[in-house]
Amino acid sequence: MQITDKLAVSIHYILTNSKGEQLDSSRNEDPMVYLHGSGQIIPGLENALTGKKQGEKFKVTIAPEDAYGERRDDMLQTVAMSMFEDMEGEVKEGMQFHADASHGVNVVTVTKVDGDDVTIDGNHPLAGEALTFDVEVVGIRPASKDELSHNHIHGEGCNH
Repeated sequence: MQITDKLAVSIHYILTNSKGEQLDSSRNEDPMVYLHGSGQIIPGLENALTGKKQGEKFKVTIAPEDAYGERRDDMLQTVAMSMFEDMEGEVKEGMQFHADASHGVNVVTVTKVDGDDVTIDGNHPLAGEALTFDVEVVGIRPASKDELSHNHIHGEGCNH
């Protein structure tokens, strides 16, 4: 069976950046399972997986525009410290928060604190990065009717 839309796909992967630093891996853990064609993984990886068969291993480098996008300066914003009044303790560089955005909820990262000014970055932490995936396709199966209707794979902890 080849990977096509509406199939449940299980993969193991090792993710590295352009410097060869390992960023993530599913090795020594359960494989990642996703519904192919549903946009649950980055477009470049989904495209690279299309047509692959169980047991295939490959390495692919995904350009930023097919991963988490290019870094955008308009995603940087300086806000007043008072925006964090519910925070217990101090706001520090590197902290991440959920923020309402025009397209839904977005994760923002604090990149600078200067007195009452806090600079936040709405870019994905991997925006602008070329990403290399070392992938092994470990399983392919038809998705269930429930999985298709819910647009994701059901597994342990799914409460549908």
